[in-house]
Amino acid sequence: MSHHHENIAAHDHHDHGGMDKKGIWKVFFILLALTALEFLIALGFVHHWGVIEKGMLLNTVYIVLTLVKAYYIVAYFMHLKFEKSGFIICSAIGFIFIVYFIVLLLIEGDYLLHHLQSHPLFPNN
Repeated sequence: MSHHHENIAAHDHHDHGGMDKKGIWKVFFILLALTALEFLIALGFVHHWGVIEKGMLLNTVYIVLTLVKAYYIVAYFMHLKFEKSGFIICSAIGFIFIVYFIVLLLIEGDYLLHHLQSHPLFPNN
């Protein structure tokens, strides 16, 4: 009977790979640093000091920082990093299709917005 409990304890110990307390705190401080960098850019460089102007470059920096944070959250806290590669590939393909669908909707919405405004919706009013 005690042999069974030892196997369960050994299995639980190796279940999460490298996610011990040190690893969790490392990922936490990386996420904290990325969030602090986003706030420094938004509140300091853009609004307070006026060093960086709003535009495509700033939006790209925000998107990249957000994607890096999303990677750390999904990989470590949702344990995707410790899954088998087939599951990771299937999840990534689904995510790519969702992003592609959102981009197509935004492009179509922008097209319809500009082409429907040239014609009045209620011409008799």
